[in-house]
Formats: sequence, C-alpha cells, structure tokens
Amino acid sequence: MHGENIRSFTDLKTWQLGHAVVLAVYDLTKNFPKEEQFGLTNQLRRAAVSITSNVAEGFNRYSRKEKAQFYAVSLGSLAEVQNQLLVARDVGYVTHQKFQEVAEKTVELSKATNGLIKSCRSTVLTT
Repeated sequence: MHGENIRSFTDLKTWQLGHAVVLAVYDLTKNFPKEEQFGLTNQLRRAAVSITSNVAEGFNRYSRKEKAQFYAVSLGSLAEVQNQLLVARDVGYVTHQKFQEVAEKTVELSKATNGLIKSCRSTVLTT
C-alpha cells in the first residue's frame, strides 16, 4: 500500500496536496475581516489542518482498517473546507478567481485521498 520510497507521511502525495491546501487556506483567510477571526477564519484553518493531521495519523497506524478510517476522516475535513470556501465566496470574502484556484486544489486532493482509501480497503479485502 505504501511504496518503498515512502518513509514518512510527508512523502505521501495526499499529504503534499493537503499541505498545499492548508497553505492556500492560510493565505486566503489572512485578508478576511477581523470579526471573522474566531468565526470562518478559524473554522477554515482548523478544518484544513485537520486534513493533513489525519493523513499523518493514518499513515502511522498499523492496521489497514485504521489507516482507511483516518484517511476517511481527512476526507470529511476536506468537505468542510470545500463548504466553508463556498460560504467565504458567497459572502464576498474571496474573489471568484481565488475561490477557483483553491477549489481546484481541493478536488485534486479529494481524488488522491479517495485513491489512498481505496488502496487500504482493497488490500484489506485481498489479505
């Protein structure tokens, strides 16, 4: 499931894509209104960090079932980020162009995370 060149969670494409989303979210939210500091800004940042945190934790679990569970939680956090980005766009905190840039990163991350989950589950079924 994890290739031989993958020694750390930071070597996973999923984590790398997730980290790019985290950085994009931090960049995007630094210009949100001050009154959102403990609202949407905080929610978006926490959900984004949760994506990579769960990938890291899943990577370090021993059973494939546990790995898949953490990767699935990561996917849930990604859905939160996608929803919160829509809110940020619709209330005017984010331009359509910036929204599109980050949204595309989240779609790519979603595909990679789903692939990681499938690889865990398919290995479970064949062993």
